[in-house]
Formats: sequence, C-alpha cells, structure tokens
Amino acid sequence: MKYVEIKDLDKLPGKRILTNDNFSFRCHSGLGCFNKCCRNLNLFLYPYDVLRLKNQLGITSDEFLDNYIDIVLRPSSYFPEVLLTMADNDEKTCPFLTESGCSVYMDRPDACRAFPIEQGMLYDNNGKNKQTINFFRPPEFCLGQYEEQVLTIKSWVRDQDAATHNKMTALWAELRSMFQENPWGFEGPDGQKGKMAFMASYNIDMFRAFVFNSSFLKRYKIKTDVKKKIKKDDVALMKLGFSWIKLYVWGIKSKNIKPMAS
Repeated sequence: MKYVEIKDLDKLPGKRILTNDNFSFRCHSGLGCFNKCCRNLNLFLYPYDVLRLKNQLGITSDEFLDNYIDIVLRPSSYFPEVLLTMADNDEKTCPFLTESGCSVYMDRPDACRAFPIEQGMLYDNNGKNKQTINFFRPPEFCLGQYEEQVLTIKSWVRDQDAATHNKMTALWAELRSMFQENPWGFEGPDGQKGKMAFMASYNIDMFRAFVFNSSFLKRYKIKTDVKKKIKKDDVALMKLGFSWIKLYVWGIKSKNIKPMAS
C-alpha cells in the first residue's frame, strides 16, 4: 500500500476505481495467462501477510524470515521493506506456485488478493484526512480483464475474502507512514531501537516471547483483557505490537499499553 499526496494523484498509473464504480475481471485456470502473474515479482509482504503465511506453513516467524524473504532498506527510507524471495529458477516464480496454482491460496498475501487492484492511502499536505484509493491496473498480458464478471471494490473484497487483510494492511500502512522521517537519530534503523520495532512488526513469535519472558511486563502495563488475549491471539498481539512501536519510538499514548510509573 502506497501513501500518495493529493497533488500526485493524477500521476499514478492505472484507472482509479471509486467506491461505486464497476470494473470487469475474472481469473481462472482456463485463461492462457493463468499463473503468469506469479513470476519475477517485487512482492512486498506486510506483517499480517507474514503471520498468515508462517502459520499456514507450520513454521516459526524466524524460519519464515530466514527462508522466504529479502529485507531491503532504501536510501531514502527509515524502515526496511520485506519482499518475498522468488524461487531460484529461470522464471523466478513465486516459491508457493505449483503446476495446479497457488499452494498457499487460502493464506496468500494481501497484494495477491487485491490483484489487479492496487491500493494506496491518500492524504493531504498535513498528513491528515487519509482515505483509501484504488486503481485498476492489470498487466497487458492479463486476459482476466476481458472477462464479463462485473465487480465493485466491495464485491471484489468479499469475493477474495480480503476484509481482514485490508484492515490489517491499513493499520500497518498508517504506522509505516510515520517512518517517512528519521525517528532513530544517529543509530539509524539498524540500531537497537530499529531492530526492536522490526521484531514487533514482523516476528510475532519473538515478540510474544519478549512480552512474556522478559522484563517487558515490569516496564509496561497492558490492559488485563488484552494481556489474556495476546497469549494465543496473533492478530491481537500484532495490533498491540503496532501500538507499542508508536509508544516506544514516538511516545504516542495507547489505551491498551502504558509505561509503568517509575
């Protein structure tokens, strides 16, 4: 999900789709381009994507991060991007692509669910009044855009079971946008604070161990019902992690977690 200023809106590729606008699209195995879009991708993974994928594969967050992702820090960025590592073959296919299609289809990333819609967050010059924007942007080779199935953004989200992904991605995008300026000082994103923020975002298993097996609960007070829930609920824990990052990095208060009085 991209953050876009109003003045840059007309520069974006694709056709903007408003809430009640229609577009035609249907992807199925009968199309000659089936699975062609699952090759040689810069597929960005958001924290909820990693959570769903590692659980679907039955592995830990550490194992997923070690085996399936590339971490990229752009020169102008202050928080690393997480990309899915493509398979080591001539076509650089998605590692989860099989002859019959996607092997992790039920837990596929948000970008895959949204395709061929690309989402962004529109904001004014003050970083306020945010709203989600959508663009219809299939690649030229995509034959699904010529199918007769008529959709709206709402019906497409429902068809792709994408509501939860969209909500979690929006929460992450809001937090991610705060890293447009350097919050780390001289130590940079590779310093201790940056590593802790990355852990709380993308390594849900390590963050849970950090909360319950370190001195964390002596330093922070978590609402009783939330503390009980995050022992097993990964989504609740991820939301708490986002709130903790805001508190830890910027001192932004949260109703669910507060520093213990010294």
